[in-house]
Amino acid sequence: MDIKAIQDEIISEFEFMGDWTDKYNYIIELAHELPPYPEAYRDEAHQVRGCQSQVWLHAEVQDGKLKLLADSDALIPKGLISLLLRVYDGQPALEAAQTELYFIDRIGLSSNLSPTRSNGLAAMVNRIRNVAQTLS
Repeated sequence: MDIKAIQDEIISEFEFMGDWTDKYNYIIELAHELPPYPEAYRDEAHQVRGCQSQVWLHAEVQDGKLKLLADSDALIPKGLISLLLRVYDGQPALEAAQTELYFIDRIGLSSNLSPTRSNGLAAMVNRIRNVAQTLS
């Protein structure tokens, strides 16, 4: 599935949820679904700067496609990174670097996250895009 189709799928999932309590609960559920993050990548080089919580991201390219692993020490950022991995993981690196993310605004994250969480989410997106650009 391409990046646009995945974003549309996420938008559809969030449309069925009532209020932001339901949406936050879903984001927390997503946090629990992230695969284990290797201890070897839990270091300064993999830390995403600009996040209030600690967030780590490891990226590499395998057969031209982006392969991502990530984790956070807090549930909401961990759920947010889970959404980003769903969108970007397995995608061609150049496509990941260049495709516009619109699901964040469409599901209301931009207007319902605190300023510090919004900054952290932007830092995660920027880190993934920069790594994808470098690796492509």
